[in-house]
Order: sequence, then structure tokens, then C-alpha cells
Amino acid sequence: MLVLGHFVFVLICLLIYAINTHVGGQRRHPSAAIAWVLLIALLPYIGLPFYLFFGSRKFVRPPRHPGAVTQGYDDTPRAAAIATLQGMGLAAPQPQRAVRFHADGQAAWNELVAVIGSAQSQLDICTYVLANDEVGQCVVRLLQERAGAGVRVRLLLDAVGSLRTSRRQIERLRAAGVEVRWFMPLLHNPMRGRVNLRNHRKLAIADGKQLWSGGRNLAAEYFMGDGRTPPWIDLSFTVHGPLVGEALDLFESHWRHTSGPQENSRQKTAPEPAGPAPGPGQHLAQMVPSGPDQAEDTVHALLLTAIYRARQRVVAVTPYFVPDDNLLTALRLAAQRGVRVELIVPARSNHRLADIARQRALRDLATAGAQVRLTAGMTHAKAIVVDDTLALCGSLNLDARSLFLNFELMVAFYAAEDIAAVDHWIAANFRGARRYVARAASLWRDILEGLVRWLGFQI
Repeated sequence: MLVLGHFVFVLICLLIYAINTHVGGQRRHPSAAIAWVLLIALLPYIGLPFYLFFGSRKFVRPPRHPGAVTQGYDDTPRAAAIATLQGMGLAAPQPQRAVRFHADGQAAWNELVAVIGSAQSQLDICTYVLANDEVGQCVVRLLQERAGAGVRVRLLLDAVGSLRTSRRQIERLRAAGVEVRWFMPLLHNPMRGRVNLRNHRKLAIADGKQLWSGGRNLAAEYFMGDGRTPPWIDLSFTVHGPLVGEALDLFESHWRHTSGPQENSRQKTAPEPAGPAPGPGQHLAQMVPSGPDQAEDTVHALLLTAIYRARQRVVAVTPYFVPDDNLLTALRLAAQRGVRVELIVPARSNHRLADIARQRALRDLATAGAQVRLTAGMTHAKAIVVDDTLALCGSLNLDARSLFLNFELMVAFYAAEDIAAVDHWIAANFRGARRYVARAASLWRDILEGLVRWLGFQI
């Protein structure tokens, strides 16, 4: 009787998994789906609660009707990228009034301080990490000053990323009038999201007129280092134009999603009108959010489209490289057909598990003829250039967690001036990176790499 009851319970657990996956549109990589089924079937009393707590990765179901389809576009990565994103329902690219990429940490810090200081009515900041160090303390002081000047200041922190944020800092901010909320705390209503779906987006928006974004968190290592080691190499940017309004809409959606004090009745700041458009193609850019609030895996689809259309080169900078099989195949095939594929990663990142999990993909890519280069210091930048028609910059790493689980934000730049700026930044920062040499792994090493990749980056 006990055996029969256990068997019935296993069937019920698997039925719950199947119904939830179908109804919620939870499309998963086959290996991740197999992992969940095995976990639930073999350890149902652990597997089902674990799945209900961590298993969902999408809040939005795919639409029943496809988005707008562009007819007759040319065969360049740029045109294919725009058509792909349009087909997934994202806003079309628009010309921006100004785009500035930050050459280094000091330039990024100066821009961030300027954006914060420019806010006259409303300042909105979203970050994964707010550290209790010199940078974090300075940001707290700046936000206190803006709140003291009558500016409505809202700060959204990821509950896991900012787990070590000083609660004294938070108390000081709230005492000064800053509204602070935590995105998906570890203990929260499971109907409002899953613990493993983290908000990795970085935004600072002043009065709906200026946007500061990119890959940098609010911690010393991203700007000036800690005095003993140099700052991490990262890339961020400032935008003036219609993109700011789209970023503000994203922030508002996150703010509504979090639990917190009742909204006050103060009027929210409306984004500044775009004003006269620049010349054709100048600073043409498109916001590409990715994550549980998007029905499709937008950045993943964009990367596949652009890489398969690439004719000359694909250059990618990322701190962690644990791609799914489809993305790795696209890169390998591009290299094999003569496209110059160049991948730049740190020789040793700040996450040991990511370094173990990436080895199989690095070997496969190098064997296919791609150039893999290793930087001496920590590189945290996320930048991709395809031919001379598309550049991507933002918060998304080339690993399965960023591609399929986290809330991420990339911006696609289509103007020649902006693509050249990203290209120049990559050349200036990684000229001395050494070449990776692929070496065969032992059987036990290969098993270890596969387990780390499966457990750490797909479930």
C-alpha cells in the first residue's frame, strides 16, 4: 500500500510539473527539463517543493498571434535583428539625441554623479549590488542630498545581489525620505515570483530625461578599485532620448511588482518628449529587455539571428561564458564558415564555478577556429559587435542564467558612430589579452564541468 501511495504521489507531482509547464508557457532547454523530471520522479518529496519554489522562469505567456512582421528587409545583421525584435513585439529602434560610452571607471562614476545631481523632480535607481564601501556610501549621501532637495528618490535593490547591503545605510536613506524596496526577498509570496529569478538590470534615470546604464553595480570594484587591486574592466553608457522613457517604464513595472508602502499621491515624472530627431541613423538604438517579464527569450533570439547573419566578424566580451547548445553552435558555425569570431573573457573571474562550467564551451569554440582571449584582470563588461552593423551593451552575461532566468537589459546600437565607439573601447582595453590554448580534459574533469554547468546554470 505504501509503495502504491508513493507511486501515485510521483504521478501527481509529474502531472503538476506538466500542467504548470504547459499553462505557464515555461519553455526550457531539454537538459533542464530532463533534470526537473528526474528530480521530481526520484525525490518527489524534495523535488516538487523545490520545483514550485524555483521552477518557473516566465511570468508572461507567448502571444497567440505573432507580432508585426517586416517584409523584404535586407540580409544584414542589423536588419535581421530589427525584424526579429519587431516580430517579438519589442518597440522599434529610435534615434537618440546623445549617447556616451564611458571609457573607464572614473568616467562612469563622473557620469553617474552628474545624472544623480541633475535630478530636479524624480530620480529612479535600480541595481543588483549596493555595496557597503566607499562607492556605496557616497551613493547613499548623494541620494540623501537629492531627497533633501525635494526630489522624489526611489531605490530598487535586488534582495540577493544586495544581501550584504548595510541595513544602517537603508535606515539612513529612508530617514532622509528615499523610498527603498527589495526585489523578490528570500521570504516572499511565491505568487509574486521565484527566488532564483533575480533582477540584474542597472538603471539610473533622472527626471525621465537621462539614462545611465550598462554592466556596473554600485560598488568600488566597478569604478576605482579597493586600493590593492585595479578596478574591474566594465562598460556603461549614458543616453538622452526616447530610450529613457522605455527604461522608466521598465522601472515602473519592477516598482509595482515589489511589495512596499502604499504609493504616495505625488505625480510621477513624465519622460521628456523626444524633440527634433537627429539625422537618419544617427544614434539609432533599441532597448532589448530580457527575462521573466518577456514572453520570448529576446536577447538569445537576437544573438542567434545576428550571428547566423554575420559575414565578417563577431566580437564578444563577457565575464562568464556558459552558453546553451544553440548559441555555442551558432558561434562555432560562424567560425567554421570564415567569420572572425573573437571571445574575450577573464583568465579567472570572481566566480570559480563559472570558470569550471565554461571550459567545455571554450574548448569547442577554440577547436572550431574562433579566437578566445584571456584578460589578466577581472573583466565584467558585456559587449558584442557583429560586422559593422550592430553593437550590444548592457547587463547580460553569455551564460544560461543571464540568457534564460535573470531580468536583464541590453541596448542594441545601430549607428556607425556608436558601433565604432564600442569597437574602439574593446580594442583599447584588450589589446594585450593572451590567447587561450585548448587542452583535452580528463574524464573526471569533463564530468565535473558538466555537473557544474547543469546544476549552476540551467536549473
